[in-house]
Amino acid sequence: MKNGARDVPVNSSPAVAANAEGEEIEVLESTEVLPEVPEDQWKALFDKYDPESSGFISTERFRDLLATHGSELDPHKLEVLLALADGNADGKICYQDFVNLMSNKRSNSFRRAILQGGRQLRGAALGEEHGLGLSQRLVRHVAYETLPREVDRKWYFDSYTYCPPPWLILAVTIAEVAVFMYYGLQLDRWVLQVSSPSFLRGPLPYHPQLRAQAWRYLSYACMHAGIEHLGLNMAMQLLVGVPLEMVHGAARIGLIYVCGVLAGSLAVSVTDMTAPVVGSSGGVYALVSAHLANVVMNWSGMKCQFKLFRMAMALVCMSVEFGRAVWLRFYPPAFPPCPNPSFVAHLGGVAVGLTLGVVVLQNYEQRLQEQSLFWIFFCVYTLFVLCAVFWNVFAYSLLDVRLPPTP
Repeated sequence: MKNGARDVPVNSSPAVAANAEGEEIEVLESTEVLPEVPEDQWKALFDKYDPESSGFISTERFRDLLATHGSELDPHKLEVLLALADGNADGKICYQDFVNLMSNKRSNSFRRAILQGGRQLRGAALGEEHGLGLSQRLVRHVAYETLPREVDRKWYFDSYTYCPPPWLILAVTIAEVAVFMYYGLQLDRWVLQVSSPSFLRGPLPYHPQLRAQAWRYLSYACMHAGIEHLGLNMAMQLLVGVPLEMVHGAARIGLIYVCGVLAGSLAVSVTDMTAPVVGSSGGVYALVSAHLANVVMNWSGMKCQFKLFRMAMALVCMSVEFGRAVWLRFYPPAFPPCPNPSFVAHLGGVAVGLTLGVVVLQNYEQRLQEQSLFWIFFCVYTLFVLCAVFWNVFAYSLLDVRLPPTP
């Protein structure tokens, strides 16, 4: 379903783009702006507006071209492209820039397209638009929850189609609830399942004696210590993860989540060497930490309602869950000498969220491979994973760690 399809005259008002804080904006990727045509046809179109064969067309001629195709554009997208033409510093566009513009490809060269702040898009703010359907209001709500700039919010509102839906977080949540229900019925226990002697005998939880079974470094996220553990994690996972996936896509949110889960189990294997670990807290804390950090870093641009109260509630939920994990870790175990599950996975997830996660959420619709900060944090994360693998291979025997027996 297409959102926000409204007929607006192309020449209704010249639009200029920049947010109130003077931040630069970029052109966003989309295949819906103009019909796809081969590059040689772009060349023919470019030559039509460059009769002198100078290799450049003026921004005025580019605006004429937009006017010709204006009926094919969503109004918010047209507003951004007109703003880009208005903001071009030298008043002309070269051929490659023209191809990128008409293909609407995001590129670092467009970061300088709008130079001066203090001016806003002349169209009405997205939050002031009326007559929207339920699905459109939901998309608008998600845009204000996750994106700090009005130009990005408008572009997302026009671009989002619910296809594909936010399937990843929903699928992970269903899988985790299904595993919990299975063990609840099998153990006949719903609260503090970890106190059951059969809890750690399955193929999913991480146990230091079974650390050679590599899948356990990820599969442990499907098991939870009890309904109190599952409930808090699922609430945060759905309330934060689903909107983030709707905006940034399953691949990017999945990257943050999986990196958080893996970092959590590896952190336990390095710092709490005798303890098992269960729960999706590593992935959940990675998502929530990244989102909260993004909100704080763009505080003035975030226009979601009651953001201070909601941020406080998120921190309270995280603190309660972390406090529960710390209490459980040091509570006398039901079956010594095996200790209760570790809480260190939470901290591993937070570390991923505040590094890789923030970079991903800060670069909406931009190519991550072009962001140097992404590669810095990715290399640091990769180095941590490699060091943790070597630690698991050699450190346990060198340090003569006395591990609990196999469950």
